[in-house]
Amino acid sequence: LEADPGHGVRCHLYDPAVARPPGAAPPPLPERGGVARWGGAGGGRAEPLLRVRGLRVHFPIHKGILRRVAGRVRAVDGVDLDLEAGRTLALVGESGCGKTTAGKALLHLVRPTAGSVRYRGRELTSLPRRAWRPLRRELQIVFQDPFASLNPRMTVGEIVEEGLVAQRLEPDPARRRERVAALLERVGLPAEAAARYPHEFSGGQRQRICIARALAVGPRLIVCDEPTSALDVSVQAQILNLLRELQEGEGEGQGLAYLLITHDMAVVEYLAHRVAVMYLGRIVEQGAVEAVLERPAHPYTQALLSAVPQPDPEGRREVIRLPGDLPSPVDSPAGCHFHPRCPRAMPRCREAYPGVTRLGADHEVACFLHGEAVRPEGA
Repeated sequence: LEADPGHGVRCHLYDPAVARPPGAAPPPLPERGGVARWGGAGGGRAEPLLRVRGLRVHFPIHKGILRRVAGRVRAVDGVDLDLEAGRTLALVGESGCGKTTAGKALLHLVRPTAGSVRYRGRELTSLPRRAWRPLRRELQIVFQDPFASLNPRMTVGEIVEEGLVAQRLEPDPARRRERVAALLERVGLPAEAAARYPHEFSGGQRQRICIARALAVGPRLIVCDEPTSALDVSVQAQILNLLRELQEGEGEGQGLAYLLITHDMAVVEYLAHRVAVMYLGRIVEQGAVEAVLERPAHPYTQALLSAVPQPDPEGRREVIRLPGDLPSPVDSPAGCHFHPRCPRAMPRCREAYPGVTRLGADHEVACFLHGEAVRPEGA
């Protein structure tokens, strides 16, 4: 039912068929005082391309001859994300925080334990394996290591056209070769590269081949898992420029959405529109890149940004050194997972996990330092 223009509600109180005294109006809608989940700060936005709610990925630990479950690795422990078409969402955090596992779970390369993943309004977590085949066209991934993600026994042409063959998109071999040549030129490689093998290329060129392979089937969303971390700095800039050009330019790749998994805040600032900061399987802060990078609210985000080198001496932040290492996801700390390392931890941080607090139009944080929690732990 429509309570106001652009505002729907599922409630009999607003049903015109319900009898009311003559002239009586429906009861007023309550004011929205806070967000109950991540993503609430963008409440007026249309349905995103990808919507993730409560995503969990737990791996059982087996022991003994009978292989009994002795514990669980909570790699991803309740992640909420929104990604709009044609935009880039960066997922950042330390190594081991679960960001790569989360990215793979979205594509069902790792089976989620719980939660909801909706792509273009369609629930993905309950889909049978056969139903995933046509979806592979629209959801692709560029892996972190270009040296390990290309089959050394296949030529570049065979690698790039493999998706076209698997999806039965182009039955004519001559047209497939034309398509491969066009894709290679789109990512900055000569068409002659199709006849060569991966070992004949540099790291940056191999990553371009990986991007061409992902583009071959015409995806709407690409998960970029640390696409530049294995490359030299000069080559990193070339790959980032290519990703940006593909998204913003015309032709192949125009309007792509990226889920950018990285630990490099400079990459986030250059390529992303929104950023979500992850710590030990949970999101601690997210919002527009400008808001999060200029006004970091969570102590963990502040520590990450303080470690980014600044060429301008006047713009440098004081480096925040966190004690200890990332705790084990097998035995996560009670309450806020960050409290053992947090320089501003309070007693309540050890007792409960903070809910989501809205700080601005597109800026949210899960921290007791910023108002009352509106979502209790486990809600």
